Amino acid sequence: MARQNNYAIQAAQAKARFLTYDQEKLIAKFRMNADADYLYVNLLCQPYRIQRRSGDMEYLEADSWHDGNTFEEVMTMLDLLCDSRDDRWVSGCWKNMQSFGMQFHQNLLEEQPDPMAETIDSNPQMFREACLALGAKPLRGADACFSFEIFDGLPIAIQFWHGDEEFLPRLRYLWDENARMYLRYETMYFAVNLLLRRISEQMQRLS
Repeated sequence: MARQNNYAIQAAQAKARFLTYDQEKLIAKFRMNADADYLYVNLLCQPYRIQRRSGDMEYLEADSWHDGNTFEEVMTMLDLLCDSRDDRWVSGCWKNMQSFGMQFHQNLLEEQPDPMAETIDSNPQMFREACLALGAKPLRGADACFSFEIFDGLPIAIQFWHGDEEFLPRLRYLWDENARMYLRYETMYFAVNLLLRRISEQMQRLS
């Protein structure tokens, strides 16, 4: 319960921070559509709207708006809006996610069994279909690799390797080498968790 409360506190702080920004400048900076009540933006190829007076978020699915205030959604979207630099640009060169962090974080995501990697290992075709259904583009490398647009042209790629007698199945995440112009290193983890949740939900729909 304490952890859940901490998540709620962090999300509320992100919304409060967002509300301190000049929204007209954000609209111009990101070329967003807007009206008197909402800012409209895409996150992981999903249309969202952000309530201008509260920072509350909703996503559009099946012609209806649904609550989009999970911790990962709020932290990823609002950090991207608040932290992206004016001179940001996508280089087109990939960089391993761990390479953005300090030495302590190196290979942090690859040192223990990964339940999502194990799920994909048992049904790789469903993983491929789920990624394509979410608008991903296939890339070369690994046993399967797909890139997604997170926000404002910024891509993230997910690589998958099957397990064998020596190695566990594993996932690795790549970002454009200029990703830090868009978001903080900590926010990369929120975005990855959101991406994995989207893929998992899509795989469940396909099962």
